[in-house]
Amino acid sequence: MIARILATATTEIHIARRNRWVLIAVLLMVVFSLVLSAAGSAPTGALGADRLSVVVASLTSLSVYLVPLVALLMSFDAVAGEVERGTLPLLLTYPVARWEVLAGKLVAHTAILIVAIVAGYGAAAAVTIAADPAALAGLGALWRLTWTSVLLGATFLGIGYALSSMARRVSGAAGLAIGLWLGLVVLYDLGLLAAVVADDGGTFTTRIFPGLLLANPADAFRLFNLSAAQATAAASGVGGAAAAIAPWQSLLSIGLWPLLSLGLAALAFRKVEP
Repeated sequence: MIARILATATTEIHIARRNRWVLIAVLLMVVFSLVLSAAGSAPTGALGADRLSVVVASLTSLSVYLVPLVALLMSFDAVAGEVERGTLPLLLTYPVARWEVLAGKLVAHTAILIVAIVAGYGAAAAVTIAADPAALAGLGALWRLTWTSVLLGATFLGIGYALSSMARRVSGAAGLAIGLWLGLVVLYDLGLLAAVVADDGGTFTTRIFPGLLLANPADAFRLFNLSAAQATAAASGVGGAAAAIAPWQSLLSIGLWPLLSLGLAALAFRKVEP
């Protein structure tokens, strides 16, 4: 079983390297992380937090947009691409279960995400610590951001596999992936904020709003990291709710979402005809 999963993962890594996904993901994370490390550490004196913790707050805002996008771009053609190329029937003739195929793709794509995340955050941390050795106090916040970013990426990888299985065409899967990214990462928060303003402190704001934040993996990720980074004041918008929601609740959402998305992907892949 493990050998079959690793064989699939190795093939996927070769495909990603040939398509320049490894290079693209690493460059995106490094460039944006370095830019934010320079811009995001400006308010440290006013906040009373160490410089790296404030950078982590800025990196959280970056990651909540960039990590899901990179994950969806890597995964949207994982099944649809195999169908269009006609390689899926050949793949399924081998003694490999469908869930093992998905597991192999997940291992490969997660490994690429880890490389990109570590490179990006590591570059930002190195620059920040070089400028201010006292920033070493924020390494704990950086570590939390790193492993939760991996879980967030795994969530959207699973969602991408599910969309790819349901669309069965690369063009359709690409449209669904971008639409879902816009909906969950961008429009979802705008809708919640509009509802909060309209509610004006009523039942929606006090009872329903926190639950809706936790129901979105991107918001749960942001809330957990902002509350843990001790730099919540550096965030704006929905991130300001971090102090009102217990960290264990957002952590539970972060941990459950990868399992839910991968389970959905497995169910969708089972219905794909070779």
